[in-house]
Amino acid sequence: MGNKPTIAISHLGCEKNRIDTEHMLGLLVQAGYQVDSNEELADYVIVNTCSFIEDARKESVRTLVELAEANKKIVIAGCMAQHFKEQLLEEIPEAVAVLGTGDYHQIVDAIQQAEAGQRVNMVSENPTYIADETTPRYRTTSEAVAYLRVAEGCDYRCAFCIIPQLRGKQRSRPIESIVAEAQQLADQGVQELILISQITTNYGIDIYGKPKLAELLRALGRVDIPWIRMHYLYPTGLTPDVIAAMQETANILPYLDLPLQHSHPEILRAMNRPWQGQVNDQIIQQLKTALPKATLRTTFIVGFPGETEEHFEHLVDFVERHEFDHVGVFTFSPEEGTAAFNLPNQLSPEVMAERRDTLMAVQQPISWEKNQAEVGKAIAVLIEQEHPETQMLLGRSARFAPEVDGLVYVQGEARLGAIAQVEITSADHYDLYGRLAN
Repeated sequence: MGNKPTIAISHLGCEKNRIDTEHMLGLLVQAGYQVDSNEELADYVIVNTCSFIEDARKESVRTLVELAEANKKIVIAGCMAQHFKEQLLEEIPEAVAVLGTGDYHQIVDAIQQAEAGQRVNMVSENPTYIADETTPRYRTTSEAVAYLRVAEGCDYRCAFCIIPQLRGKQRSRPIESIVAEAQQLADQGVQELILISQITTNYGIDIYGKPKLAELLRALGRVDIPWIRMHYLYPTGLTPDVIAAMQETANILPYLDLPLQHSHPEILRAMNRPWQGQVNDQIIQQLKTALPKATLRTTFIVGFPGETEEHFEHLVDFVERHEFDHVGVFTFSPEEGTAAFNLPNQLSPEVMAERRDTLMAVQQPISWEKNQAEVGKAIAVLIEQEHPETQMLLGRSARFAPEVDGLVYVQGEARLGAIAQVEITSADHYDLYGRLAN
């Protein structure tokens, strides 16, 4: 055997995809491959694609075309490979392999077969694999932060969402496996652990016969990591037991990421989320009472087929009334293969964009007020990087999740990857500014 080829990975898509990328990197490094971040120098480029909505596919395709033009040998992994396996092999002659969302653990095998001159189609029809704490992993996030996947896949069938087709049915990892990985990450100095899955509140149903998030949180409370944040909590799954576990477990951040999608019962029914319509207001009140210090983030879809002015006004009132800390707003993207694709009364892109802008404008003063309330306080900030020009430090408080929320700009000296006390001196709509407390 001559020298092994060098491999680069181009990562697109969500944090679940990021974990797949990290496992592929870990497996390749373990097998003795040179993994290079420089795509120009690499023999192979693995593109871990996203196929969630049209924009994401366009970005994935753009990346593939650029690499094909540069004569790279391309391995296409991730959601788009799962979605369009045959088409991709046909349309991109430079693609030497496709790997589905449940097949990334076979990356070394795929490269070896490609090296032997084969074109590899490794896409399981129904993804069932989920990596555990024994699967090699090479982290790509900042030193102090790690994502931890507690489950993969989804059993719901929301009308706008293609994820069940791309990621398969829900499969949870046992509590012991998750705690073992958390312990490994703690030993590597991780300060913030972010628990992810498609619906974290449904964790455990498939293996234990009922949701086990409360038990998982209590078990993770024994791991020495100061901040544990959860993403994708359906409000109906935030039972008294889960709330009690959050209250009792010191390192679980009271950060509630509630993907609500809409407020109007008729639209929620059309979205195939009828269980949510009756409970929104009441549940949010309960959550605010039980966890008065909680940070509330949510996301909404505007322009779902059949959304009238009246439906949209309902959503505007809802956002004004509940004063979420962070709100993400997306315009509806019709996805082939989902129920919403064929619904009548599709809205024009102009109306959708206008509604998105309106809703974001409603949220702006609320986010502003929430951030102003931090001014004058000393808060804990996880210091993540140094700003290249200003030499200020950049970090996040417990109120801010990575990528989606704001940053804290800090004057002073502190170790990267440490949690430091910062006196907040000013704030804008998105970010906080301060200096290290003595």
